[in-house]
Amino acid sequence: MGTAFTRRFEADRIGSQVPLNLMHLEGLYQLFVSKFAYSTVDLDKHLFKVQFAMKLTYRTLPYDDDNIKDIDVQNTESGENFAGESLNERLWDDDCSWSEWYSSEDPVKGFELTAIWSEKTVESSMEMEELENASPHEAEKWFISPCFAQYLLEVSHGNQFGFASALRLLVDALEMSFEAQFLEDFVSAESPGHDNLKSSMVIPPPTVRDRVLKELFHEGVQPIESTYDEHETPQAIKGAPPETLFAQFCLHSLWVGNCHIRAIAALWIEFVQEVRWSWEESQLLPRMPVNGSIDLSTCLINQKLHMLAVCIEKKRELNEQHRECVGSEDQIDNMTKEESAVGDDPFSKQKGNEDFSGKFTGEPRSSPTSRDLHYSDTTSTVGQDPEKDILLNGEKSSDQTRRGSAGVVDSMMLLKSHQRMHAPYTQEAPLMTEDMHEERLQALEASNGSFNCFAQLERDILTSDMAAFKAANPDAVFEDFIRWHSPADWIENPEVEKSKDNWPPRGHLSKRMSESDNLWRELWDRAPALAASEQKPLYDPNREGEKVIHYLENLNPHQLLAQMVCTAFLAAADTLNKTSYGELKQMETKMQQLYLTMAPALKPLKVNRLSADTETIEDLRRLCVVFGHVENLLTVAASLNRKLVHAPRLAVEIFSDFYNFYIPRMGTGLEEDCSNKKEFDKKQIVWNNEREVVSNMFVPPTANQSWRKVLSMGNLLNGHEPTVREIIFSLHDGVSNNHYAAPNASVSEQEIDTYRMYICGTSNDLRVALSVVSCD
Repeated sequence: MGTAFTRRFEADRIGSQVPLNLMHLEGLYQLFVSKFAYSTVDLDKHLFKVQFAMKLTYRTLPYDDDNIKDIDVQNTESGENFAGESLNERLWDDDCSWSEWYSSEDPVKGFELTAIWSEKTVESSMEMEELENASPHEAEKWFISPCFAQYLLEVSHGNQFGFASALRLLVDALEMSFEAQFLEDFVSAESPGHDNLKSSMVIPPPTVRDRVLKELFHEGVQPIESTYDEHETPQAIKGAPPETLFAQFCLHSLWVGNCHIRAIAALWIEFVQEVRWSWEESQLLPRMPVNGSIDLSTCLINQKLHMLAVCIEKKRELNEQHRECVGSEDQIDNMTKEESAVGDDPFSKQKGNEDFSGKFTGEPRSSPTSRDLHYSDTTSTVGQDPEKDILLNGEKSSDQTRRGSAGVVDSMMLLKSHQRMHAPYTQEAPLMTEDMHEERLQALEASNGSFNCFAQLERDILTSDMAAFKAANPDAVFEDFIRWHSPADWIENPEVEKSKDNWPPRGHLSKRMSESDNLWRELWDRAPALAASEQKPLYDPNREGEKVIHYLENLNPHQLLAQMVCTAFLAAADTLNKTSYGELKQMETKMQQLYLTMAPALKPLKVNRLSADTETIEDLRRLCVVFGHVENLLTVAASLNRKLVHAPRLAVEIFSDFYNFYIPRMGTGLEEDCSNKKEFDKKQIVWNNEREVVSNMFVPPTANQSWRKVLSMGNLLNGHEPTVREIIFSLHDGVSNNHYAAPNASVSEQEIDTYRMYICGTSNDLRVALSVVSCD
């Protein structure tokens, strides 16, 4: 300490059997005073002004299943809920989105609370006794720090027991799927080769497979209304929506037979058998919509299952109509031929586009404009003012033969007769999956985009629309149909002055519609006047359904696994994204980044010509690593939000500290980086209004908890004694006018800690360090 003073240090430790008096603040105070008092007799009768500071560390009960159970029982009896746990819970993540598939280890094992008493002057051992009986709530400052599970602090490939680990096994199965042409080859015991595969990958027993199929098909699952809800899932990821049948199959597959190729093949074969049974028995396909257009942004298997669900619904409708017809045969015999011909249009019953206001909100097929048409009966479709449908020469209109009209088209008039144009009911366009669209696109490319080729592809739909238009407008000509169906191909003559009632319309067909070999005119000339309800259906549910079953039964292994990988990643991410984690913006950003990371990595799987590309497989394995790290962050966010739901600021600050600690350790590679190994040591100050919330996390210990120690120290927090107690005693003394005085005038005005003692320990361990300053 320079030339004036010397500081001497000494230390000691008692590792066991700490004397009773040294377990309490009063005895520790006397130990310190004894180092400088002239007499050690009756120390409690002398007043020594000693500076005192203390730091107490408390640790919550470990968050394991046994303690959570005890917490629930005690909270039920006391009527309070100290830890924020719901009654009768067994696992911390029972209400988390992933709990249906697996139970995660609680990443937050507990909390350490540090209560600090800043330096104060103590004059007697009585004051020390009062301090020992003081509540930790009287401490000037509180700091809290989480105790994280060890797997979060070790360098690893991310979550070892969640979706990420299962997805990694699914990627391995994708790599192996190229070794056989048919899925049966992986299951059959007679197929040559794959001996090592058969010995190491055991097919799950029938009971396991039956349980999965029962959950998928038979446990009261109803068809869903639509495929995608309004969700942030990027369309670049070609999977299936998480609640659909194929997505649920993929999620179940992750946990069957360690997700190896043989288990997946066996489960898929039985899955397709169940789908075929549903088709043959006309049973609704669970978890699939029975209406709406097919979402081409989903994977092809999901599109096929959607089409099959619609086919089954159509079959059921046809079967129901057949039963009704058979049951009412006698009534039909009594009807007149005219009544049978002009009765209620059964086709209108299939229309789902009429709202309660009486508006027909559909639009003619292929029409580029959207029109709201007034609904009218299919047998009599006179407009709002019937007199306007009378010819000028007094002749009657042809309404008597009009059939299948959906209503008048605004102010449009027919070219050859002074009648208002009627829009017909049309048949629904046949559903098409992505591969069907690709076939049509290839045909168009082969014809260099010929207009007639397009018309040829749409021949059936065009003919149906033309026939329906003729039935609704008996006096119509080809030009009238073009004006309604394709307004862009009717060119108005602006120089011709229009009459008062806009008749006759002035204009001409476009160039392509005027060509001599135009297929549209040929179709018009051959189309009969038939309402949509009288036509042969454009959509044959039996034929299309059998095509879907054939596709599912003959799917190549790598095509199945490629779609499973995309869907499993998407469904797992969507499942995790439902987790409640409060206002943790960093977690929200990380989830959005995960989707953006998944899209390019999964993009090669969208191509049907996928090959056993090592680079693609390695990219997918790297994606599994990233997925696992995000999964770790999410479990931490969910655990913190759950435990600190009434102290959201603390949850945000603690997660931010952990996020900054964990992000540099993530990486995306497969090699471990040992340079980032360090402990998490961040603490957050607890505000006064948050102390009650933190205090409630220290649930009073119960008698059946074997770790409970005999209480030997004071300053209890809900029955918990400090795990560590740290104390600093110090004695200040001036330099001048005493035996510490030195000849050096520059230090004569100083005040120094002549005696200073640091004490750290518990009832089973005591460490003491002493420093003494002197000028000798």
